[in-house]
Amino acid sequence: MENKLFDRIKGGMYGVAVGDALGGTTEFMNAREIEAMYGYLTEIIGGGVWHLEPGEVTDDTMMTLCVAEGILQEPREPKAAIGRLFLEWYQSRPKDIGNIIRQAFQKYEGDWFETAFIAHMDLGQSAGNGSLMRCLPVALAYKDLVDIDRVTAMQSRMTHYDPRCAEICVMYNRMAHHLLQGESLRATILAEVSGTEYEDIHIANPDCPPSGFIVHTFRWVLHILLHSSDFADVVQQAANLGGDSDTIGAIAGGLAGIHYGYEGISARYAEAIIIKERLDRVISQLYRLKTS
Repeated sequence: MENKLFDRIKGGMYGVAVGDALGGTTEFMNAREIEAMYGYLTEIIGGGVWHLEPGEVTDDTMMTLCVAEGILQEPREPKAAIGRLFLEWYQSRPKDIGNIIRQAFQKYEGDWFETAFIAHMDLGQSAGNGSLMRCLPVALAYKDLVDIDRVTAMQSRMTHYDPRCAEICVMYNRMAHHLLQGESLRATILAEVSGTEYEDIHIANPDCPPSGFIVHTFRWVLHILLHSSDFADVVQQAANLGGDSDTIGAIAGGLAGIHYGYEGISARYAEAIIIKERLDRVISQLYRLKTS
């Protein structure tokens, strides 16, 4: 079981990175433009609006690593450590950073929750997908659902004041928690969305664009996960949506990676990721924390 757990944790982290790297090529394009340029994109080739190197990841994976490493530094109360790592990453002048998160980082003066409220008021909204794209390490690190819920919501509220963001992050990481235990992907999703506005997601295509609005993003993630055959199908569907394809790919890829395991991720995808050494180090530490 422990080797299986390690495979699932590694699959989750690599799933985020692969979905991000593949979808980064097509971010902000529409489906027609993608078809005209690539046919159906299946390979990690870089390029796109950010001029990525093949296998280069964007803010989705880098902020996921910040959350993971912050938890590893201070597992009891990781907010301060996560925040330090966020700001260090921001000071590295990343190519891609979402508007809500950029606004929060620019406004930060010592209180993350207050910062999120100020950013929300300044922008007039904060319902982006930026806290969902990075939250998976919480489910990979903690054993108890109480801790998973608490830290998941906390890391969301550091930058995203809109309550839908924390709520969806918690739903997502509860799914991850069940998948880590080997439960069915379909049954896990349908049980978690029962009684919510997402419970019809298995019936019809999402009637919304693949945008960075967290409700739209989550609908597309769930739809792809429920209508895919393997890990590659999940991240390829996300990449060929366009819109916020890197983030949808990262979020869907994280759950798909847990479900199918690292062994279910094609070697050509996993080996393409440039930051493999950092990922592997964090994965080993998350596994030790999870099993300690």
